Amino acid sequence: MAESRGNTETGKDKGQEEISGNVSKLAVSPHGYYGQLKKGHLIFDACFESGNLGRIDYISEFEYDLFIRPDTCNPRFRVWFNFTVENVRKSQRVIFNIVNFSKTKSLYRDGMAPVVKSTSRPKWQRLPSKNVYYYRCPDHHKNYVMSFAFCFDRDDDVYQFAYCYPYTYTRLQHYLENLDKRNLDYVQRELLGYSVQQRRVDLLTITNPANLVSEDEQKVAFISARVHPGETPSSFVCQGIIDFLISQHPAAISLRDRLVFKIAPMLNPDGVYFGNYRCSLLGFDLNRHWQEPSPWAHPTLYAVKRLIVEMHNCAKTSLEFYIDIHAHSTMMNGFMYGNIFERQDLFQKQAIFPKLLCRNAEDFSLTNTSFNKDIVKAGTGRRFLGGLLDDSSYCYTLEVSFYSYMQGGTSVAIPYTEETYKKFGRNVAKTFMDYYQLNSSITAGPEAPITREKSPGVAAVHQQGAGGSQKGQKSLLTTKEHPK
Repeated sequence: MAESRGNTETGKDKGQEEISGNVSKLAVSPHGYYGQLKKGHLIFDACFESGNLGRIDYISEFEYDLFIRPDTCNPRFRVWFNFTVENVRKSQRVIFNIVNFSKTKSLYRDGMAPVVKSTSRPKWQRLPSKNVYYYRCPDHHKNYVMSFAFCFDRDDDVYQFAYCYPYTYTRLQHYLENLDKRNLDYVQRELLGYSVQQRRVDLLTITNPANLVSEDEQKVAFISARVHPGETPSSFVCQGIIDFLISQHPAAISLRDRLVFKIAPMLNPDGVYFGNYRCSLLGFDLNRHWQEPSPWAHPTLYAVKRLIVEMHNCAKTSLEFYIDIHAHSTMMNGFMYGNIFERQDLFQKQAIFPKLLCRNAEDFSLTNTSFNKDIVKAGTGRRFLGGLLDDSSYCYTLEVSFYSYMQGGTSVAIPYTEETYKKFGRNVAKTFMDYYQLNSSITAGPEAPITREKSPGVAAVHQQGAGGSQKGQKSLLTTKEHPK
């Protein structure tokens, strides 16, 4: 057994001790070694924004067991990790074992790999799948362990490893501040509220400013993301949506003329900041508290729900869409969840948007898309708002894989990158053009919506949605969602 410097606890079984915080510049050296640190005695750190690593056990010079810190105030969730390693030796080979995942099903079974960057190579890259192993381990009570091999190639670099591409609260704030500096008259940024630790909950309104003073009815699409803080792909998708809507693409201009987009990019800023996977600072899964959010325990959710209810009660506002963006840890591609309507025509109309998105985005799966009324999901935004809003409002959960997508007709997994997540978001935005049948009013540009050769036309999809067959309904209707 070896020492992790800085760990002063004694008299405990280290395999059972509680993990209550992140490691901070923790030097790990062989058992019994008390001299000056040598090159190759690794120093681990996770005391930074969105960092997560709770403990390191030295197994040998080449192997380390790593323990994820559970979500704050909720020990059930241990998935997200994000840490740095320094004081490495060039050509030093190591195996890191993540040993305390709270979930058994994982895309690591299907080739997913952690991401890595270093000070001299600041762009995130996925590790080769051949270096990653996911298996039941008898040394850890037969829990699932993810092991990955890595070779450090530069002495002076600091290496950073993460579950998926990080997207921090600070990154979002910088993005929004840069957006402010552009002084676009069709973009308004406002403060919707504060989190428990007084972090901003921002709301963007993107529309032609004439729509905000007109006496005509406002058609509103409300989009939110990062209610689950570890689901970082949702932020890249959300940014892709924003980037497209604020652009000068003819389709974006047409959408701004027709719709009012309300976007809340980060519903759980405290959870994001602290490196949680699922929960808020106080340990709540906010996406189970839409029915009765507390102004002190769930202030971000309380503020968003209050705004949506106000819009719903405003005679001038027609809230036509609510889309909550998530990331999925066991499924490939992008896909959607929707609600179940008793009336066949309403169900078919709700299916139109996913069908159109499938035409525009090669990574969207209609097969994985489903509509359900799973009782476990009753407190989610999709389920609660689906019951609150009118039948003309459609509420969806938009999921995107943490790992990859498969193109139609192939079995080859294509790993997502930050850019392809954003591209998926752009395609989501373009789909509103098809839904409102606005494409005929613009000239196709270099980023015109994708049309698949064998897909039905837009009008045909609308016709199918309005009066589709019972067979079509059965293919999308399920009682439960895919476990995340």
